[in-house]
Amino acid sequence: MKLGLVVAKFNRGVTEKMEEEAEQKADELDAEIAEKVLVPGAYDAPLAADRLARKEEIDAVAVLGAIIEGDTDHDKVIGDAIADKLSDISVERDTPVTLGVTGPGMNSKEASERTDYGAAAVEAAVNLVKDLPEA
Repeated sequence: MKLGLVVAKFNRGVTEKMEEEAEQKADELDAEIAEKVLVPGAYDAPLAADRLARKEEIDAVAVLGAIIEGDTDHDKVIGDAIADKLSDISVERDTPVTLGVTGPGMNSKEASERTDYGAAAVEAAVNLVKDLPEA
Protein backbone atom coordinates (compact mmCIF):
# COMPACT_ATOMS: atom_id res chain seq x y z
CA MET A 1 0.00 0.00 0.00
CA LYS A 2 1.35 3.41 -0.98
CA LEU A 3 0.52 6.53 0.97
CA GLY A 4 0.95 10.21 0.37
CA LEU A 5 1.86 12.33 3.39
CA VAL A 6 1.26 16.06 3.68
CA VAL A 7 2.98 17.80 6.58
CA ALA A 8 2.53 21.43 7.62
CA LYS A 9 5.77 23.23 8.48
CA PHE A 10 4.05 25.82 10.69
CA ASN A 11 4.48 24.72 14.31
CA ARG A 12 7.27 22.48 13.04
CA GLY A 13 8.34 21.39 16.52
CA VAL A 14 5.01 19.61 16.81
CA THR A 15 4.51 18.52 13.21
CA GLU A 16 8.00 17.04 12.98
CA LYS A 17 7.15 14.66 15.83
CA MET A 18 3.79 13.90 14.19
CA GLU A 19 5.66 13.07 10.98
CA GLU A 20 8.03 10.71 12.81
CA GLU A 21 5.13 8.91 14.47
CA ALA A 22 3.30 8.67 11.14
CA GLU A 23 6.35 7.12 9.48
CA GLN A 24 6.76 4.62 12.31
CA LYS A 25 3.09 3.61 12.07
CA ALA A 26 3.37 3.18 8.31
CA ASP A 27 6.34 0.83 8.85
CA GLU A 28 4.40 -1.15 11.46
CA LEU A 29 1.48 -1.54 9.06
CA ASP A 30 3.66 -2.45 6.06
CA ALA A 31 2.58 0.67 4.22
CA GLU A 32 5.01 2.77 2.20
CA ILE A 33 5.03 6.54 2.33
CA ALA A 34 5.61 6.88 -1.38
CA GLU A 35 5.55 10.67 -1.48
CA LYS A 36 5.76 13.39 1.13
CA VAL A 37 4.92 17.05 0.61
CA LEU A 38 5.79 19.78 3.11
CA VAL A 39 3.48 22.79 2.99
CA PRO A 40 3.80 26.14 4.80
CA GLY A 41 0.80 25.59 7.09
CA ALA A 42 -2.29 23.48 7.62
CA TYR A 43 -4.38 25.85 5.52
CA ASP A 44 -2.14 25.01 2.54
CA ALA A 45 -2.57 21.24 2.89
CA PRO A 46 -5.68 20.67 0.73
CA LEU A 47 -3.96 21.55 -2.54
CA ALA A 48 -1.07 19.18 -1.81
CA ALA A 49 -3.49 16.46 -0.66
CA ASP A 50 -5.50 16.86 -3.86
CA ARG A 51 -2.40 16.58 -6.04
CA LEU A 52 -1.34 13.40 -4.23
CA ALA A 53 -4.85 11.93 -4.36
CA ARG A 54 -4.86 12.38 -8.15
CA LYS A 55 -1.85 10.10 -8.55
CA GLU A 56 -2.75 6.57 -9.58
CA GLU A 57 0.01 5.02 -7.46
CA ILE A 58 -1.21 6.68 -4.23
CA ASP A 59 -3.80 4.64 -2.34
CA ALA A 60 -4.51 7.17 0.43
CA VAL A 61 -3.27 10.48 1.80
CA ALA A 62 -2.66 11.43 5.43
CA VAL A 63 -2.50 15.14 6.32
CA LEU A 64 -0.63 16.34 9.41
CA GLY A 65 -0.65 19.74 11.06
CA ALA A 66 -1.12 21.60 14.32
CA ILE A 67 -3.47 24.57 14.58
CA ILE A 68 -2.72 26.45 17.78
CA GLU A 69 -5.11 28.95 19.33
CA GLY A 70 -4.28 32.62 18.96
CA ASP A 71 -5.83 35.87 20.10
CA THR A 72 -8.54 35.76 17.42
CA ASP A 73 -10.82 33.12 15.89
CA HIS A 74 -8.30 32.59 13.08
CA ASP A 75 -7.57 29.05 14.28
CA LYS A 76 -11.24 28.09 14.05
CA VAL A 77 -11.51 29.49 10.52
CA ILE A 78 -8.47 27.48 9.42
CA GLY A 79 -9.68 24.31 11.15
CA ASP A 80 -13.12 24.48 9.58
CA ALA A 81 -11.76 25.26 6.12
CA ILE A 82 -9.21 22.46 6.06
CA ALA A 83 -11.57 19.81 7.45
CA ASP A 84 -14.27 20.67 4.90
CA LYS A 85 -11.89 20.76 1.95
CA LEU A 86 -10.06 17.53 2.82
CA SER A 87 -13.38 15.74 3.12
CA ASP A 88 -14.39 17.08 -0.29
CA ILE A 89 -11.11 15.92 -1.86
CA SER A 90 -11.52 12.43 -0.44
CA VAL A 91 -14.99 12.06 -1.94
CA GLU A 92 -14.20 13.80 -5.25
CA ARG A 93 -11.04 11.75 -5.87
CA ASP A 94 -12.44 8.52 -4.40
CA THR A 95 -9.23 8.30 -2.37
CA PRO A 96 -9.08 8.28 1.42
CA VAL A 97 -7.70 11.55 2.79
CA THR A 98 -7.33 11.44 6.55
CA LEU A 99 -7.16 14.35 8.97
CA GLY A 100 -4.18 14.24 11.32
CA VAL A 101 -4.50 17.92 12.14
CA THR A 102 -4.85 18.90 15.77
CA GLY A 103 -6.75 21.96 16.89
CA PRO A 104 -8.24 24.45 16.75
CA GLY A 105 -8.63 25.68 20.29
CA MET A 106 -5.48 24.19 21.77
CA ASN A 107 -2.35 25.76 23.18
CA SER A 108 1.25 24.77 22.44
CA LYS A 109 1.42 22.34 25.35
CA GLU A 110 -1.76 20.58 24.25
CA ALA A 111 -0.44 20.39 20.69
CA SER A 112 2.78 18.77 21.91
CA GLU A 113 0.72 16.17 23.76
CA ARG A 114 -1.22 15.20 20.63
CA THR A 115 1.56 14.20 18.25
CA ASP A 116 0.02 10.70 18.12
CA TYR A 117 -2.47 12.16 15.62
CA GLY A 118 0.23 11.56 13.00
CA ALA A 119 0.16 7.82 13.61
CA ALA A 120 -3.63 7.83 13.90
CA ALA A 121 -3.99 9.51 10.49
CA VAL A 122 -1.78 6.90 8.84
CA GLU A 123 -3.60 4.05 10.56
CA ALA A 124 -6.96 5.47 9.45
CA ALA A 125 -5.70 5.78 5.86
CA VAL A 126 -4.49 2.19 5.81
CA ASN A 127 -7.72 0.89 7.35
CA LEU A 128 -9.86 2.80 4.87
CA VAL A 129 -7.96 1.36 1.92
CA LYS A 130 -8.34 -2.15 3.35
CA ASP A 131 -11.94 -1.87 4.51
CA LEU A 132 -13.73 0.20 1.87
CA PRO A 133 -15.62 -1.83 -0.72
CA GLU A 134 -14.59 -1.49 -4.35
CA ALA A 135 -16.39 1.25 -6.27
